[in-house]
Amino acid sequence: MAEHGSIWWTELMTSDTEGARRFYSEAIGWTPSVVAMGDMSEPPGEGEEGYTVFMLGDTAVCGAMKMDGPRFEGVPPHWFTYVAVDDVDAAARKVAELGGEVLRAPFDVPQVGRIAIIKDPQGAVLGLGTPDSRSEAAAEYNR
Repeated sequence: MAEHGSIWWTELMTSDTEGARRFYSEAIGWTPSVVAMGDMSEPPGEGEEGYTVFMLGDTAVCGAMKMDGPRFEGVPPHWFTYVAVDDVDAAARKVAELGGEVLRAPFDVPQVGRIAIIKDPQGAVLGLGTPDSRSEAAAEYNR
């Protein structure tokens, strides 16, 4: 499991996941694998966008998610990082106590863990996550 305070995962947030898969495959040599958002051991269902996991050999190194819908209006493509914490709920409460803001309260991501999106007092946004150690997918991401 990822150690508390370590970088746990990073993902590209983009409106063009297909273009990102081509670009990073050619530019860096990552192999894209598209999986279902609800079950990362399965391919996406018909009409489902899915989630891109970039592989370097047998190791998942990062992901890409399509920014779609009103919550992403005006948000440019960007890389987003998650830091592992032992207890994401407690960490989110601490963020608020210290003058930060919880932009998205802790929520569960099946087969991955529990995450929250926070903003520090200077305005920088970061993901916090408690990996689900029982999950094979989470174990893969925690290498």
